[in-house]
Amino acid sequence: MFTLSEENYLKAIYHLENISGKGISTNAIAKKLDTKASSVTDMIKKLAEKELLIYKKYQGVTLTNIGKKAATGIVRKHRLWEVFLVDKLNFSWDEVHDVAEQLEHIKSSKLINELDLFLGYPKMDPHGDPIPDKEGNFQKIEKRLLSSLEVNQFGICVGVNDSSSEFLKYLDKYKISLGQPIKVLSKEPFDESIRILINNKEISISHKISNNIYIQS
Repeated sequence: MFTLSEENYLKAIYHLENISGKGISTNAIAKKLDTKASSVTDMIKKLAEKELLIYKKYQGVTLTNIGKKAATGIVRKHRLWEVFLVDKLNFSWDEVHDVAEQLEHIKSSKLINELDLFLGYPKMDPHGDPIPDKEGNFQKIEKRLLSSLEVNQFGICVGVNDSSSEFLKYLDKYKISLGQPIKVLSKEPFDESIRILINNKEISISHKISNNIYIQS
């Protein structure tokens, strides 16, 4: 059993590890959680004592197998709740993250297993992220950022790198959603903005936007 704060740290480190593939610095964790580096140092000591992570000077923090299992369990709950909120309670995909942040801390494993069964064992959440099973395994899909496509290349939108409400509302405004084909029509060298074809319409999007949309080509 972990405290809410401990769970938030485990999940944050898990996400950062998946992005970097190496040890995570205390500054990176502090930035992710919007807290002070000194607070991170104190929590790292507590989690290390529980054998949930390993900290090596100049190499950063890495989760142990126990820590990874705990973190994937939290991620699983979060993403299952997001599916439930969208599919069963008609929430939009930009509304679910903050609510799921609260629900992910429910401790009952029976509730989560029954929720998984009730939803039909979904593999992806509403943002295209894989949902771990109760053993911590999840389906990996090959994906790349829209910004990496060349002119005249196609891709299918399969996820987002930024699941903030502001970003998802932006995508809704231009009717960009999962499963939609996107074609790159042109790229602007000056600011790396691109012009795309989606829903039979041409629109221009910034590099920041294209660098937060995952596609499968």
